[in-house]
Amino acid sequence: MSGRSERVAPLAVKIVVSGGLGVGKTTFIGAVSEIEPLDTEAAITQVSVGVDSLAGVEGKTTTTVALDFGRITLDPTIALYLFGTPGQDRFSFLWDDLVEGALGTVVLVDTRRIEDCFPALDYFEAHGAPFVLAVNRFEGSERFELGEIREALGVGDSVPVVECDARARASVRDVLGALMDQVIGVRVRGRRVAAASR
Repeated sequence: MSGRSERVAPLAVKIVVSGGLGVGKTTFIGAVSEIEPLDTEAAITQVSVGVDSLAGVEGKTTTTVALDFGRITLDPTIALYLFGTPGQDRFSFLWDDLVEGALGTVVLVDTRRIEDCFPALDYFEAHGAPFVLAVNRFEGSERFELGEIREALGVGDSVPVVECDARARASVRDVLGALMDQVIGVRVRGRRVAAASR
């Protein structure tokens, strides 16, 4: 026996967390990150008046202007690196860099501002990236069945729609587990199609 450790470094996997302004991306990453999360929160100022709508999230005082970043080790073999996108359309030029090399995406949905997730949905559908919709349940917000939310957003049955509480570590882990299942499923289906076409 050698004295060397048999530990192997976990596989690093990039995951993107996206959605509209105030949907809970920073909270989602902070709830599960095992390192001090990096965020680029800045105060919402008068400059954003008339540019960024705060309808439904009037109490919000800060916003992400570049990215959020955190890490979670799912098991000894996989470490997920979480990158949160800014929610405003005016920062969407950053998305291409944040998404490059990502295995999949969590698109957070706020039923108070459901239309805010359309830019993210359109972006990730156009890029063919595996994703899940995670409905962040805010206290006092109207509750809808997941099927109703799927229908309102025009998302096909192949995309998982799950509930979550972005403040709760266990809930966030469940969403990330659903995303990993989706990524594996998409890859398996792709291999089957490729094998059938040979």
